[in-house]
Amino acid sequence: MSKYLESEKVELKSRYTDTICKEIVAFLNSDGGQIIIGVDDDGNVVGIDKIDETLRKLSDIITTQIEPNAQEEIRTELKFDSGKTIIVLNISKGIRNIYCQKKYGFSSNGCSIRIGTTCKEMTPTQIRVRYEKNFYDEEFMVKKRASRMDLTFRELKIYYSEKGFHVDESSFETNFNLRNKDGDYNLLAELLADRNNIPFNFVKFNGMDKVAISERNDYGYGCILSVYEKIKARLTAENICISDTSVRPRKDIYLFDPDAVNEAVLNALVHNDWTITEPQISIFSDRMEILSHGGLPGGMTTDDFYEGISHPRNSTLMRIFLNMGLTEHTGHGVPTIIKKYGKEVFEITDNYIKCRIPFDKKVLSLRQQSVGLNVGLNVGLNKTEKAVLALLIEDSDISATIIAKKIGVTKRTIERTFVSLQRKGKIERLGSRRNGSWTVVG
Repeated sequence: MSKYLESEKVELKSRYTDTICKEIVAFLNSDGGQIIIGVDDDGNVVGIDKIDETLRKLSDIITTQIEPNAQEEIRTELKFDSGKTIIVLNISKGIRNIYCQKKYGFSSNGCSIRIGTTCKEMTPTQIRVRYEKNFYDEEFMVKKRASRMDLTFRELKIYYSEKGFHVDESSFETNFNLRNKDGDYNLLAELLADRNNIPFNFVKFNGMDKVAISERNDYGYGCILSVYEKIKARLTAENICISDTSVRPRKDIYLFDPDAVNEAVLNALVHNDWTITEPQISIFSDRMEILSHGGLPGGMTTDDFYEGISHPRNSTLMRIFLNMGLTEHTGHGVPTIIKKYGKEVFEITDNYIKCRIPFDKKVLSLRQQSVGLNVGLNVGLNKTEKAVLALLIEDSDISATIIAKKIGVTKRTIERTFVSLQRKGKIERLGSRRNGSWTVVG
């Protein structure tokens, strides 16, 4: 009779048990190994009685219970020893950086690793490091070729310089993963470039459906950080406020919660599958809808999503937003929205995630009556300032000369308006006086 020994590379099982899934994952996350079923802990061959049933259970584990799919890394074979049948699972080291039991997801319960002759749960730190590398390695936006090669990154460099980061020109493109393996600019580079071919639509409809469009604006075709700033400024302009002066301190009621909407927009930008198409913001008479494409990232459950567990689809893009202080790794965005509006505002499918933000009914009622309303971005501004602000939201690079012609005033008037808007905290200068641009901030 052959004698088997358990080791770092060999796990012995006298019979099939449900823990086999955990042990397969542990080998995938380590250097591979064998699970031998039909051999007891002492190395004695005891054989398997229900061979077909055991093989079906193993097939189910391999094909449906492990994330990501590991069928190519696992080979099942039958062996005969001492007149008895045993099953050997030959498990290669996983080609991905991390695997989990699908029912537990990428948590300590779901992610195991082989240490010696035992399976150990991975720590949250180990999981995070491997998981982020996993997504970096598979991130298609880093691999996909940009639609144009004449890309420049002046705005991105200015953003980083103003945040105190040193920008090294010689290693800039490498540090930001802006080229694919063939040396061409990738989709990430196009998103970050000063000028690109990527739109971002902001659409307003008359009524509660999409029958009639009242306004369509495109804030895209530029660096995604600037796109975000334009969208944020536009939403601030849309956020009507009611001021109740009958109480002290004065109580302000807004059309929508700005923090919740800001988190929804950031999620749409960072977690959108840009290889499909761009996100979209739609405003109806009673609500706002923020749509991103791609559904939930692989390995993420709806419970993970609602609890704010971070599973970035685009980890390199996420890192840039983190560096800019625009988002956090704490995953508080979705819980912020749920706390204000509830889980029911989310519609999650395999193809998209839609967040519906309902408008405050009291503000809507008073808006129809045109009573006691202040529009957040335009409060305290004169006619010229409002006009300049609207044009800057459309195009932050627009010159004072062009603005003057559009509005019908002198260039000197526009330059004085820039100063007054800056003093009122409505705009900020991005970059130098000669080469920079104005950014609407609130």
